[in-house]
Amino acid sequence: MRLRKISEVIGMRVYTDGGDFFGEVEEANLHENKIDGWRIRVGGSVLSLIGGARGVIIPHNFVRAVGDVFVINKAALPMQESVEEVSLA
Repeated sequence: MRLRKISEVIGMRVYTDGGDFFGEVEEANLHENKIDGWRIRVGGSVLSLIGGARGVIIPHNFVRAVGDVFVINKAALPMQESVEEVSLA
């Protein structure tokens, strides 16, 4: 396994494990000298899922691989919940 410096990962393109483009790595969040999460600047079709926010924080445990690109688990994506009104008669 090849270790990478955080500075090598910043700016890397982020994809889901399904192959969808998600955005670019902006910053690493550290807690007690360990990576806790990653701030991702969202791009592509994902913008519509997060309601106009410019970025999201992805917990480090959702990172699947870091190589030429940064791959995250699809479960890290925010789910767009549809609200259904139920009428009681």
